[in-house]
Amino acid sequence: MSKSKECHVDAFSSYHPLVNFLYFAFVLGFSMVFMHPVCLGISLVAAFTYSIYLKGKKAILFNFGFLAPMLIVTAILNPAFNHEGQTILIYFSNGNPLTLESILYGIAAATMLSAVICWFSCYNEVMTSDKFIYLFGRVIPALSLILSMVLRFVPRFKAQIKKISYAQKCIGRDLSNGSWIQKAKNGITILSIMITWALENAIETAESMKSRGYGLPGRTAFSIYRFDRRDKKALLYIGILGIFVLACGLMKVYYFRYYPTVKGNPSTIFFLFSYAVYFALCIVPIVIDVKENRQWKATQLNS
Repeated sequence: MSKSKECHVDAFSSYHPLVNFLYFAFVLGFSMVFMHPVCLGISLVAAFTYSIYLKGKKAILFNFGFLAPMLIVTAILNPAFNHEGQTILIYFSNGNPLTLESILYGIAAATMLSAVICWFSCYNEVMTSDKFIYLFGRVIPALSLILSMVLRFVPRFKAQIKKISYAQKCIGRDLSNGSWIQKAKNGITILSIMITWALENAIETAESMKSRGYGLPGRTAFSIYRFDRRDKKALLYIGILGIFVLACGLMKVYYFRYYPTVKGNPSTIFFLFSYAVYFALCIVPIVIDVKENRQWKATQLNS
């Protein structure tokens, strides 16, 4: 898997697609469900760290330029419109109260949203379309093809719209030329070209896959993925951690409420251990990458 010069070579991406998919299924599902502050903090820190490890400076710009402002805005909006909670701090000029519970819930919701977006950015880097089709092509061939096309559409759309914009700029028909009416017309022209390109591309892809017999019973497909001993160990490790965290969630170990008052489970040794297991699950790719980098450096020194 090719990476830019500023990014690390991700060892976790070289694992079997089943290992990658199971990991992201666990961390994404848990990040959306668990609203405990400790779980939210673990998820956000792990997702933030792994995204930087995957994409380098590009991830730093995205995290601080987009996610951080979004986190702040989301945290501010909730107490401005949600006035539930018993701990009243002040009253607004319109008579609505500002409660501590609404502030804390706003921060928690913003953290959850940021973590999920960050995890999805990592997912798009690791789980490529060929991996997704490899896993689900035989089970749900039509849906797997649609989902893989959707996941690829956004980056391809961005790259294509840049090409069209540059081409239109060369003939003086981009969004920076003319009056605001002319700019609007130029924008509509660029959008029309993009829609035409997207539709043609979808038709060509569908006809190409149909001509290759995609989805027909008995069809075989070449695959470069092999489930080896390393993948078995990683799958077993992720599976045990994920099932333990899932069991803790079903037993309400990570229970935490924000309304009408803030309340959670007491911090016993078992609860602290469950947080440690959740942390160990979230940092699996980072641990794998660090371990393999050390092994690679050791072999280089010994050679």
